[in-house]
Amino acid sequence: MSAILTARERMLGRLRAAAPTAPETVEVIDTAIDRHYLARRAQAPLSPRGAIAAMQAALRAAHAQVDCVSSDAWPALLAQRLGAQQVRRLLMDTGSAEGLALRAALPAGVETLSFDRPLAQWKGELFDTVDAGLTVARSGIAATGTLVIAPDAAAPRTVSLAPPLHICLVYASTLHADLHAAARAERWMDGMPSNLVLVSGPSKTSDIQQTLAYGAHGPRWLWVLIIDDLSAHEGGQP
Repeated sequence: MSAILTARERMLGRLRAAAPTAPETVEVIDTAIDRHYLARRAQAPLSPRGAIAAMQAALRAAHAQVDCVSSDAWPALLAQRLGAQQVRRLLMDTGSAEGLALRAALPAGVETLSFDRPLAQWKGELFDTVDAGLTVARSGIAATGTLVIAPDAAAPRTVSLAPPLHICLVYASTLHADLHAAARAERWMDGMPSNLVLVSGPSKTSDIQQTLAYGAHGPRWLWVLIIDDLSAHEGGQP
């Protein structure tokens, strides 16, 4: 055993001696990654409108329902769909700007709930009676149709995980071409939140025969509304 350990230490010693220092290694790797993704995006530039189309296509391929709607029209559209699908209890951040806008448009039959109690106090109610959860994405990744959600106290991860229907709003102005672009533009390297949720479709799993089943470990349905706010941002005109 001692001979094996000695050989291992000799091998690791040679690797350490040949390798550059840690900061230099990280910088070299980061530069190579940046160069790769910048070159790839340069070969196929994605306009803001193109990012919307790519996001929609990727989400639909993952069995999500997705629509692009204007900033002033989405509350009425979502309210109509909630009523049509007989959603009776909706969990969301009722104090947010989006929550206030939606509450004003909801029909009387839809009750809104805030996540204002410890989970242990109402776990049974949450899992048994809440029909849908509404979140607002921090951003989106067009290449994979991924929603980047940063949970907080008013809308913890449970909102996007427990109800059978997850509804997510994402602003078109926050869409990135790919994961690398999102990480760089949002400066993830400066400090990640304690919990960052990446959602690329409804919850799904498969058995040994690769038969897909939806809703086994989370929401069975995902509705995404891409809010078209591009006209309010520079370079967003079609």
